[in-house]
Amino acid sequence: MKKDLYRIMMYLIMGGFTTLVNIVVYWVSSVPFKSDYRLATTYAWIAAVLFAYVTNKRFVFESHTPTLKDRLIEMGSFFGFRLLSFFMDLGVMIALVSGFGMNGTWAKVWSNVVVLVANYVFSKWFIFKNREQTP
Repeated sequence: MKKDLYRIMMYLIMGGFTTLVNIVVYWVSSVPFKSDYRLATTYAWIAAVLFAYVTNKRFVFESHTPTLKDRLIEMGSFFGFRLLSFFMDLGVMIALVSGFGMNGTWAKVWSNVVVLVANYVFSKWFIFKNREQTP
């Protein structure tokens, strides 16, 4: 129970930093560089996913992958599930910006709330497993 609470707290902290990376890259792409919000969402997703993989592996789930094969499986799983969350992110952005006329940066904030919860579930249940115990 104590380890689960630690993981949730670390996930929230690292998730907060990941969200900050996502929003800042989105804003820089869409405001000063005038990228379309869908393209800016894609840039932000790439930056955030790279940041999230390192921080989730190291600080949240303390995942140890003893072999290259294990690491590649874990990375493939992480990026695969994050790709799923990219489509969730993009869908929320399209709905809020194009559908409801919301400001893109505010829509990105709300989109991150949805994605944060989904990514925790994906990470905890499917991606970061202790592979040292598998034969």
